[in-house]
Amino acid sequence: MTELSVVVPVLNEADNIPPLVQEIRTALDGLLAYEILYVNDGSTDRTPEVLAGLCRDLPNFRALHHDKRSGQSAAVRSGVKAARGAWIATLDGDGQNDPADIPKLWAKMQDLGGGAVMIAGWRTQRKDVWSKRIASRLANRIRVALLRDETPDTGCGIKLFPRDVFLEFPYFNHYHRYLAALMKRQGGRVVSVPVNHRPRGAGRSNYGNLDRALVGISDLLGVAWLQRRGTIPQVREDA
Repeated sequence: MTELSVVVPVLNEADNIPPLVQEIRTALDGLLAYEILYVNDGSTDRTPEVLAGLCRDLPNFRALHHDKRSGQSAAVRSGVKAARGAWIATLDGDGQNDPADIPKLWAKMQDLGGGAVMIAGWRTQRKDVWSKRIASRLANRIRVALLRDETPDTGCGIKLFPRDVFLEFPYFNHYHRYLAALMKRQGGRVVSVPVNHRPRGAGRSNYGNLDRALVGISDLLGVAWLQRRGTIPQVREDA
């Protein structure tokens, strides 16, 4: 039985896929039963060919393909819906997240007893360019003030959460940046764990600061509205 599905959304990351997959395997082989699930978000480079080769070579590797670019949130959702594991670990496809941190997140989840909990990576030493770091820091401050999600780094791509709880989140574009707030809205817990952060492996970023800024205000207001309107009761059943 698959315990963990590692979901990796990618857009034009052909050169970063093989080394990252090898790192995931190194981190998880012998630790638990897992699968690796890549979601190709309409790439126009060699990504489809690279993924097809890995599907042939690796028994626990799967690949999904969007017929056109639909965004990172849509790719994450497609992966989680198709996943076979009860738990999901997400990674960005550019190699900046370190798969060696997944066992740390898994151990933290087990220490907390599982359940409706999200273990979120916290990039305490970011390796991004200065403009990206400043934009992210400002966005985090605004988000925390408005949503009170008590999470220092919701933009970090490495997270661990239960599949069934995630599938109850309301879907909207860009919601991958607000998973902590949505988990808390669902009555769950969010715990941040410091993780390693690395320079991009190859290529360039496909999602720029301007893209995030243009949608950020409306997204924040929308999530704040969901928090006010979406009280989720905790349900128990008599034995």
